[in-house]
Amino acid sequence: MPTPTKGARLGGGPAHERHMLANLSQSLFEHGRITTTVTKAKRLRPYAERLVTFAKRGDLASRRKVLGIISDKGVVHKLFAEIGPGFAERDGGYTRITKVGNRKGDNAPMAVIELVEFGAPAKKAVTKEAEKAAKKAAPKKAEKVEEAPVAEETVEVVEETEAPAAEATDDAAETK
Repeated sequence: MPTPTKGARLGGGPAHERHMLANLSQSLFEHGRITTTVTKAKRLRPYAERLVTFAKRGDLASRRKVLGIISDKGVVHKLFAEIGPGFAERDGGYTRITKVGNRKGDNAPMAVIELVEFGAPAKKAVTKEAEKAAKKAAPKKAEKVEEAPVAEETVEVVEETEAPAAEATDDAAETK
């Protein structure tokens, strides 16, 4: 596993940190997304991605290494049967961290760490997200186009009201 960072651990000693990261990664693989503090999410990311890399290999030695870290055999089976093959074409970047605000009780910054979509290489996933954003923006432009004729009608009404006022000033000028 990645070398632990020097300095303060997450809430205790190195053994506690290892167990906490193992439990967080087990929950991540079981549910697909978890909400935790930003610090824990940042520490979990390389740990979980390393386990996905083992799952992509799929050999017995890798499975035994992961079983030494994650105790639930059902989660390890899901990791090796679904998650690992799902990321077969992707070279890293299996997780995404999104900040969601602060926790109500202690105002700790919270984040959601989740597995990105399966089967799409990193560049293709980014282009898919860009296409989705473009499709969402396209209906908004259509709504703006529909609103434009309404604005033109109001301009026409203003022009019609100005014409009689101009005629009234012409009549007043002729009478003088």
